[in-house]
Amino acid sequence: MPDREKESPEQLDRLGRADAAERTGRLRRVEQSEQSERAKQSDRAERTGQPETDAERRRRRAQFLRDLTEARELRDRVQPRRAKVARLRHAMRMRTFRW
Repeated sequence: MPDREKESPEQLDRLGRADAAERTGRLRRVEQSEQSERAKQSDRAERTGQPETDAERRRRRAQFLRDLTEARELRDRVQPRRAKVARLRHAMRMRTFRW
């Protein structure tokens, strides 16, 4: 980050737009992968006519949790003030919780 301090405001603005475009692209890729995964699962279920196995369910759940974590991290980067307030609120709840 020290290098960015030397850059002009126009360059910083361009970098910010590039970061936003990268985040948008990443979101689109995640959405597309989710759609393709859902299509594969529905095809699998239709072909076999059997309920999914525990391994498939755990794999789907793990993928969902990874996507959820990535979405939360993205939201925290996009809205840093809201993320800070949420962290402070959570810390306050933890301090007032009685064991």
